[in-house]
Amino acid sequence: MKPEIRPAGDSALLVSFGEVIDEETNDRVHAIARAIEKADFEWLIETVPAYSSILVVYDALKVSYTEVEASIKPLLKAKGEVFGGRLVEVPVVYGGEYGPDIEFVAAHNGLSVDDVIKIHSRPVYRVYFLGFLPGFAYLGGMDERIATPRLERPRLQVSAGSVGIAGRQTGIYPLESPGGWRLIGRTPLRLFDPSKEPPTLLQPGDKVKFLPIDEEEFRELYEKEWGGNFD
Repeated sequence: MKPEIRPAGDSALLVSFGEVIDEETNDRVHAIARAIEKADFEWLIETVPAYSSILVVYDALKVSYTEVEASIKPLLKAKGEVFGGRLVEVPVVYGGEYGPDIEFVAAHNGLSVDDVIKIHSRPVYRVYFLGFLPGFAYLGGMDERIATPRLERPRLQVSAGSVGIAGRQTGIYPLESPGGWRLIGRTPLRLFDPSKEPPTLLQPGDKVKFLPIDEEEFRELYEKEWGGNFD
């Protein structure tokens, strides 16, 4: 698919391949983002890859939009597999206080809670990109049978490790934050640790497999991962 290039404000440019969510397009997105980064343009501030688009943020005091577009056009043919590619197993305790919206997800889709757990933990998901928060991985590959709209009013506080559903997406909150996704469970893993390199557990291109665990296992793993008692 030929990409569309258009302005995004007065200091950014968007390269878009439409609204598709597939691995081939996402591989291309990351290949182009890497090519732009490697070109080491003095005006480049950052690239922000998403499912099927790349936001190119530049210093408008150093370069014009027309110059940026002309500079990146030769790089839009870049190809290559996305970096990463590990299989990361993510233990999750589903339901209860850890996943307060799981019953709503089940009722919304005419399923039982056990059905939701089985359907959610069955696929191997792909990390398409990181965004929203440091280490927040947008995962593709969720079964549409458990697709559920976001909350009408976001929560002011979502615990780190919470696993949620928003539409046809699923993801994990790496930090305590506000959030509007439907929470179905929580992992004891630490997804963002600024003392580590890289600081994020998951990277674009990685595969994720959710493993259902019970509350006792969650607490044991949490205390090992975070170095303290679970409150």
